Amino acid sequence: MQQLIDWMNKENRKPLILKGARQVGKTWLMKEFGKTHFKKVAYVTFYNNQRMKKVFDDDYDIDRIIMNINIETKIEVTPEDTLIIFDEIQDAPRALESLKYFCENAPEYAVIAAGSLLGVAIHNGVSYPVGKVDQIDLHPMNFREFLEAMGEKQLADLLVHGDYRLISDFRDKYIHWLKNYYYVGGMPEVVSYFSRHKDYVEVRNLQNSLLSQYEDDFGKHVGSSELPRIRMIWNSIPIQLAKENKKFFFGQIKTGARMKDFEVAIEWLKDCGLITKVHRVNKPAVPLKAYVDFSAFKLYLLDVGLLGAMSELDAATILEGNEIFTEFKGALTEQYALQELIAGTEYTPYYHISETGKYEMDFMIQKGKNVVPVEVKAETNLRAKSLQAYHQKYQPAYAVRISMADYRQDDWLTNIPLYAVSNI
Repeated sequence: MQQLIDWMNKENRKPLILKGARQVGKTWLMKEFGKTHFKKVAYVTFYNNQRMKKVFDDDYDIDRIIMNINIETKIEVTPEDTLIIFDEIQDAPRALESLKYFCENAPEYAVIAAGSLLGVAIHNGVSYPVGKVDQIDLHPMNFREFLEAMGEKQLADLLVHGDYRLISDFRDKYIHWLKNYYYVGGMPEVVSYFSRHKDYVEVRNLQNSLLSQYEDDFGKHVGSSELPRIRMIWNSIPIQLAKENKKFFFGQIKTGARMKDFEVAIEWLKDCGLITKVHRVNKPAVPLKAYVDFSAFKLYLLDVGLLGAMSELDAATILEGNEIFTEFKGALTEQYALQELIAGTEYTPYYHISETGKYEMDFMIQKGKNVVPVEVKAETNLRAKSLQAYHQKYQPAYAVRISMADYRQDDWLTNIPLYAVSNI
């Protein structure tokens, strides 16, 4: 919401595209923003709306388009106090293209557009108004937002202020809610229900319903030749993350499977916002992007709660923990840490394995002119063998270990509690 307010007040404001997977709350956010910060909201959805799609077929005359929006929404659009919302814009490619003309010829209008399959549409040849729009990515709710939803605003605020002495005093509370977040995740509908009812069974039902909706999307928007591959990739992610070496291994999907057979399927899921692809870097040097190995990557889901649902982990296993769960706990923790990095920081995460395979750094991030290795631990065990081996070889200025232990600053290593990953 704050990012939307900043956008609204920008001097050189362009039309805004809000990107994110289906059901992460894009429509609610746009409407709530309009309701709280504008006098009027002109909401147009292009889903099953042939009439409004046709409005953009003739030309990009903004006055004519505004007149049609007035009729469709029964709102008189005025530049100074109306928010125009174009929802499901991937269903109207020419409406997406019109944002260029709003930018160039009518910048006085506040226009926001969103679409859950926008990435897929662009991949399929829909023209994106490059340089003519602002963009915000919307992710599932992160842990701090989850705390607020649970009525724990003071705990959330403590994380923002980074007062670790005080944070340590409440570590039992943070760990309690973190375990709940591992189970519930950050999908708004699920979080909203859990905040009211604390019903773990129904939470799982809601998550399974979301997973079914995503799989329905596969069938609706993908050709019959690609559909089985998309399903194979999607269903294999929990298995791949449970491995000791989490590099995506195609042979685990199907005997003899090769990367080139599944490239389109992976990109489709990525374009939908359903998965995140984290590439390996062959050398921990600045800029990390220059050392990416495009043939080696790890895949993560969009939400830790959905990963638990796909893996059929029950609430007791996650909340109380048991030996059977130990192996998968690392996968769940790494998934959570990645989400926090993506949603709560400016860093692009990569990972790194030594040539001999002696050590693996879960994540690598670039901070200024430094490359920072990040190791993720599910518990309080602080023996970071990989970090030690990496440090001996490269002598990094900074290194980060994320674990259930309290904040601690050693000579070259900082331990950040799992519940404070966004402070990295």
